[in-house]
Amino acid sequence: MEKTPQGTSVGVDDPYEFAGVCDHLTGEGRCRYAFDHYEHDPEFARERAADDYECPVVDPETDETWADCPHFRSQNRDRECVRCGLEEKRLAHDDERPLLEEHHLSYARDGEELSHEITVYLCRWCHAKVHSSWARITDDAAPDTEAVAALEERRGREQNELGFESAAERYETDE
Repeated sequence: MEKTPQGTSVGVDDPYEFAGVCDHLTGEGRCRYAFDHYEHDPEFARERAADDYECPVVDPETDETWADCPHFRSQNRDRECVRCGLEEKRLAHDDERPLLEEHHLSYARDGEELSHEITVYLCRWCHAKVHSSWARITDDAAPDTEAVAALEERRGREQNELGFESAAERYETDE
C-alpha cells in the first residue's frame, strides 16, 4: 500500500485508480495548465502550444495516461466520504471542525519532488482509520456512529435556524 513520508498508510495500492479527470483539462480537451502557467514549465507549455494545447492523455490515438503528465492534478470535488459515504454538513458562520477532510493519495518517494496531487475526501473517522491501521479506502464501510451523531446534530441545528417564529409568538403577552 502507498505510504506517506511519515510511513502511515494512505489506504490504496494505486492512487491513479481514484484519480478523476485532470483539474487542468478543459471541456474541449485542452490543457489549461500549459496556457495559464507558462512560466512554471516553459518547455511543457511550448510542447502543448505546438499541439494547440491539446491534452495527449485524452487523445485516443496515444497510449499516454495521467501518470505520464508532469502536471496532473485530480482533486475530488464530491463532498462525501469516499469510504463510508458520509455527507458534509457545514453551517454558515460556524467554526466547527468539518466532518470531511482532504486525504492525499500520492506523496513524493525517495526524495523525489511531488508532481501529482491526487486527493479525495474522507470523514474524520475514516481518515483516522486509514492512517492509523490497515483500513483501505475501498473497504465496504458504514459511517461510524459518532460520525452519524455529529451529522444529525448539525442537521438539527440547521432545521432550528430555518424554523419560523412570528413576533406575536415570540413576545406573547397575557392580555
